[in-house]
Amino acid sequence: MHIADQSFIKNQNQRVILNELMKHEQISRAKLAKITKLNKATISSQVSFLIEKKLVKEVGTGLSSGGRKPVMLVFNEKAGYAIGVDIGVTYILTVLTDLDGNMIYSDYCEIEDPSFEMIKPVIIERIRLVASKVPSSPYGIIGIGAGVHGFVDMQQNVLFTPNSGWRDVDLKGLLQTHFDCPVLVDNEANAGAYGEKLFGILKGCKNGIYVSIGIGIGLGIIVNDELYRGKEGFSGEMGHMSIDFNGRQCGCGNKGCWELYASEKAFYDQLCLVKNKRRITLEEVTNWVKENDGETLRELDKLGYFLGIGLTNIINTFNPEAIVLRSNLIQENPTILNPIQSTIASRVSKYVRQNHRIYLSQLHRNATAVGAAAFIVHHFLMESEELYGN
Repeated sequence: MHIADQSFIKNQNQRVILNELMKHEQISRAKLAKITKLNKATISSQVSFLIEKKLVKEVGTGLSSGGRKPVMLVFNEKAGYAIGVDIGVTYILTVLTDLDGNMIYSDYCEIEDPSFEMIKPVIIERIRLVASKVPSSPYGIIGIGAGVHGFVDMQQNVLFTPNSGWRDVDLKGLLQTHFDCPVLVDNEANAGAYGEKLFGILKGCKNGIYVSIGIGIGLGIIVNDELYRGKEGFSGEMGHMSIDFNGRQCGCGNKGCWELYASEKAFYDQLCLVKNKRRITLEEVTNWVKENDGETLRELDKLGYFLGIGLTNIINTFNPEAIVLRSNLIQENPTILNPIQSTIASRVSKYVRQNHRIYLSQLHRNATAVGAAAFIVHHFLMESEELYGN
């Protein structure tokens, strides 16, 4: 066997062991050997390597099953920290997480002008602020992940953001210029889906759909435990799926796009017309719902209906185990789920009707930022040359 083959096998075994350690609060070497089907000598040597790398700790003894009490092992989630950034149209949310997705610090900053030239210094400033909160650890900041509301290709170039006007932006290059660490850039819905898969409601779900509903609508798609990106990285842009062939003109060039009828922006625009107001806040909507305001309830029913139409198409296309909805409006007013569910029930094939569940995001507004940090954590633990380089 070539040395390269031996190194590859060794690294693969380290990843398998580390992945299993992350699933358990505590586990013994003997239990690791049983679960991974690796021999005891391999477990012993690779666990020693991971302890040396500060990724695993021994934490005393467990219960005996007849012989010597086993020494218990735990994953050291405090060995390093990741920064995740959600760059929205009206805000920047930056979080600091440990290696297990636990949030250590977060910073929320509202913005007025989302153009790239205006937002560049703000992004750098907020990341530096969050980076200053990193506790002492063996690896410090292991990287920065960013989720962007727009089209991001496989080379991590931001090609276009429909609602903030970015075109051909090298966000990754900008961040690498200012910060000496790995940088990963992806679509915000992909990041949200990955966050829910690793740390949220999609944990343990092999096939799930994450639906981000805000100014627009985007999807993150999990297929066979993997994030599905498509050939060029543009999968999930189903906010631009036509639900009315002769409908309104969309900024993407299409007509009758789903997000023109079922996004939060569409809801607020319509309610402003009904209420004859220039601006309506989430707090006002929530209060009107509590007061059983007829106009507000009717518009929420319409929103649920239009969301249900698009979700029916998604269910018929992907047949997912679960759908996760990420929306501040729905989070605060979960009654919208009733018209969503009734619309789906009346339209979806009877053969798939019972094979899916709809959930609200477990990570809430932090989903994209935590997911962007999760990309960095995965890269560090499973692909980093710092750990596996030879």
